[in-house]
Amino acid sequence: MSQERKEKIRTLLKAIETGDPEAVAVVNEAQYIQHNPQTHEGSEGLAALFARLAKTSPRVNLVRVFSDGDFVFGHTEYDFSTRRIGFEVFRFDGPHAVEHWDNIQPRRGPNASGHSMVDGETKATDLHLTEANRQSARQLVEEVLIERRLERLGDFVHPSVLTQHHPELEDGPEALRAHYEATSEGGAPTIEYQRLHRVLVEGSFALCVTEGRRAGVHTSFYDLWRFEQGRVVEHWNTTEKVPDPSEWKNNNGKC
Repeated sequence: MSQERKEKIRTLLKAIETGDPEAVAVVNEAQYIQHNPQTHEGSEGLAALFARLAKTSPRVNLVRVFSDGDFVFGHTEYDFSTRRIGFEVFRFDGPHAVEHWDNIQPRRGPNASGHSMVDGETKATDLHLTEANRQSARQLVEEVLIERRLERLGDFVHPSVLTQHHPELEDGPEALRAHYEATSEGGAPTIEYQRLHRVLVEGSFALCVTEGRRAGVHTSFYDLWRFEQGRVVEHWNTTEKVPDPSEWKNNNGKC
């Protein structure tokens, strides 16, 4: 069923480009819970929305897609009026998607090591290590990033091999640690991870959904980690400002 769900999400997201009304049949709109705070619930059916968007000649590329239980999560690149990179998360109930989260930012880069925000490995391996990698990803975020025990980063990240897709960083664990250690002039951390919402894993890939603050601004952090032999060897991410609740178009919360 997981492969079937993945293909349905591929088709759904490509329908933004094609306007295919049949692609949205995967979504149970009567139960659909939308966590994008800039999107109204129930104001416009997805088929009508996608048909309207298709007229703007958008481009959608689902670079990698994984599944974890009732969740399908994908890493996407969009070219609408601007180029953007996003993570899309869907929760299924039986054959239908009933809940959706995303985190989207402008595309930047390549970074100092020449990597884009989406290139790199795409296929999950080591499926038998899914639960072990889930535990490691959870500990990395909770014990290292949230508790700021950054001296323990080497317990989870390979000491010499880290391919970095963050547009502001270069390869290697030293740049990643310096990024998390950075502080403002007042001494407050520039990047503050405060609450881990979910860890979604298929084999060697783990997506961690966290909220916190970036330069004092309420922010959602999506980090995709690729593991080899128990250590992170590749990292992708998006960061997005969480709007003030007064600006939300639904009441479901972003994360």
